[in-house]
Amino acid sequence: MWVAAEEMREGAGEEDRKEEGRKKKINGKRERKREYLVNGDGGGRGVSPNVDAARAFFVFGDSLVDNGNNNFLATTARADSPPYGIDTPNRRATGRFSNGKNIPDILCDRLGIEPLLPYLSPQLTGQRLLVGANFASAGVGVLNDTGYQFLNIIRPFKQLKYFEQYQRRLAMEIGVEQTQARLNGALVLWTLGGNDFVNNYYLTPINLRRLQFPNVADYVPYVITEYRKLLVRLYELGARRVLVTGTGPLGCVPGELASQVSLNGQCAPQPQYAASLFNPQLEQMLLQLNNEIGSTVFIATNTGGMLGGFINNPRAYGFVTSKMACCGQGPYNGVGLCTVASNICPDRNLYVFWDAFHPTQRANGFIVEQMMIGSNEYMNPMNLSTILALDAKA
Repeated sequence: MWVAAEEMREGAGEEDRKEEGRKKKINGKRERKREYLVNGDGGGRGVSPNVDAARAFFVFGDSLVDNGNNNFLATTARADSPPYGIDTPNRRATGRFSNGKNIPDILCDRLGIEPLLPYLSPQLTGQRLLVGANFASAGVGVLNDTGYQFLNIIRPFKQLKYFEQYQRRLAMEIGVEQTQARLNGALVLWTLGGNDFVNNYYLTPINLRRLQFPNVADYVPYVITEYRKLLVRLYELGARRVLVTGTGPLGCVPGELASQVSLNGQCAPQPQYAASLFNPQLEQMLLQLNNEIGSTVFIATNTGGMLGGFINNPRAYGFVTSKMACCGQGPYNGVGLCTVASNICPDRNLYVFWDAFHPTQRANGFIVEQMMIGSNEYMNPMNLSTILALDAKA
């Protein structure tokens, strides 16, 4: 505050009284800010006053991790209508492709941070930016032509453009240096790849990608090469701890069992073969990137192996079936969308899959548990608990 010359000539006592008044005003603002952060801004989610002490969390990818960005887009790839969200406290569909929490939500619980807001949410402003953001968009894949039938979705390079925009917004709140430090210390979850097969290569018997790559063994390295470009750009934008998930057992999800006309619940061989090629090549690419960088930035997260346990022996995990979706219609409840007109199972905890392609909240919980404590078979070169312990010492 600039003080006029004549005011500066006033007595010391007067200046002391002014300084005391300024302190009270600042303290009052801080208290109101604290209340705002704790009680929230009317959107139903408060932000802890200590959130700046926690590491930020960012999510990129597809419908497995989208928590509502597509609600703000003119697209058919949406989960903002019942019965999605049926097992949330208010039974409200939030845009998550789940009966309740998805993987990022459960990771937030384990990290002790607030649930992330979708980047397109108008509530993501001010101090809420400190928590992080979710940039994922249902329907997308590594390739730009994946999910073309969904029209208006946020493709991966657009997600990264939004991440750049986020950084500029955060810098306006806390400054450039603090923003960079927060980005470097953040945890990132990146989930892509499945749609490049089920919503691209195998979507129709004849399409451009199948004409370009008649053999899926030639298509997979192309997808991996394009995936690498995305991850390199993510690193350039400041990410230093990135969990990269592989595809699930693509041929075993109810949607593929139905579309590939599976007999007796046998996994569809072609998508399953594609997943068996993709996941090892993805892991190898991540290890090569780490070697080039000279640091363990990218963590290969074997979600296919994690889900494989449920698929092969669901009862060992307390499920009754891994073939039938809880919500849907047609064979295996794997045809079309999950709607109020669909068949809906009475107990979601007994099902591995909520709809044709997405796990239930309970299955997501098992996946996150393996992310936290899993062996190198599932988390290579280390699990999230090890990462957190190492970073705490740094």
